[in-house]
Parts: sequence; C-alpha cells; structure tokens
Amino acid sequence: MEFDAIILAGGRASRLGGVPKSGLIFDGATLLERSLGAAGAAARTVVVGPDPGGLPGGVLTCREDPPFAGPAAAIAAGLAALAADRAGRRAAAAPFTLVLACDMPRSADAVRALADALAAGTPERDGPDGVMAVSADGRKQPLAGFYGTAVLQRSVADAASRNRLENASVFALLARLDVREVRVPPGSTDDVDTWDDASALGVSGRIPDGGPGSGPALRS
Repeated sequence: MEFDAIILAGGRASRLGGVPKSGLIFDGATLLERSLGAAGAAARTVVVGPDPGGLPGGVLTCREDPPFAGPAAAIAAGLAALAADRAGRRAAAAPFTLVLACDMPRSADAVRALADALAAGTPERDGPDGVMAVSADGRKQPLAGFYGTAVLQRSVADAASRNRLENASVFALLARLDVREVRVPPGSTDDVDTWDDASALGVSGRIPDGGPGSGPALRS
C-alpha cells in the first residue's frame, strides 16, 4: 500500500509552558523521531510546524498559514507541500495519506494496526474513504488515521472556499468522508498535553544533542 504522511508538529503546547512537544523524549528518542519512525513506510513525509532542523534526508517541512492555525490548517499545508513535491517530480499522488500528530509516543502500534485494517479492506475500490484510530476506551483520534488523498484534498478545498480551515475542528474537516473506525492497541494513541501526561507516559523534557529539535535541557 502506497501512502504519504503528514506529521503535525506545530501546536503551541501552552499546557507545557510552550515547550515543543516534538522535542520531548520517550525511550531515548524525541517524539518527532518516533513519529517519523511510525511513518517510515511512507513514500514521502512532511513535517508541519516550525522547522526543527536535522530532519532525515527527503523529509519535507512546511508551516500552516497562519502559524498556530490548528490541525485542520496544518493538514491543508501538508497536503499542499506533498502535492507540490510530487508535481515537481512528475509523480502521481499517493492513494492514501497518513495524518499523525507527533505527541503520541507509542503511535507506531496504532499506525501498524491502521495499515493492516486498510490493506485488508480494499477501500480504494468499494470500501470507506479511510481508517481512523479508536482507543481501547472508545475515544476517536482523527490525528492517527489513513485517509484517501483525493477525498481529503476535496474536503480541504471545500473548507478553504468557505474560510473554515483556521482553528477548525478536524472532525468537521473529515465530516464528509466515510471513515471506518479501527480499534488500536491500548496506549498507542495516548498523547502528551500536560506535564502530568508526560510523567504518566514516561516522557521527559530533555532534548538530546543532534536530533530533530535538539537543544538544551528543558525539563528533567
């Protein structure tokens, strides 16, 4: 299954005192590095947010407009960057796009379950427009999902035409898509919004030298 990936890494992290989530550490790697690993099978990947520097070769970066305009605007920016890249290479669009927030340290397990469900369902022919993660306790997570690229682009274009991208709900953006909900492994969509979340998940605020978002220690 061919797909591109959009990694969302541009939030304000206000409940973390402005410390970028992308640089938090879990099991020896930044959350951004872990998200890139989860999306490792993507044909092309774009990170939407402030350029962290030190990204692997071939990984694109862009920014939502205006900055901090929310995940719907970030998805739109990511799609535009991927489309421009493929146009420059005269390559056809990937049939699916993985949308993944960078604040879920165990997201690789969710991505694997979603990819398996998508591959088994042949949605490109007669199935849904994509698959979305649902946690073990029933919470939907639209920022861990594979969506048909063409239908997602149409949804973004429609929202843009009505000035409904900035600070818009991702659920509203996906409302017209026929998305199948997929139960993913427990903990695989648990995210970091506060320092209490970080502590519970074993995430620290120390950024190692040399990795994406590298810099000084922020919180031990």
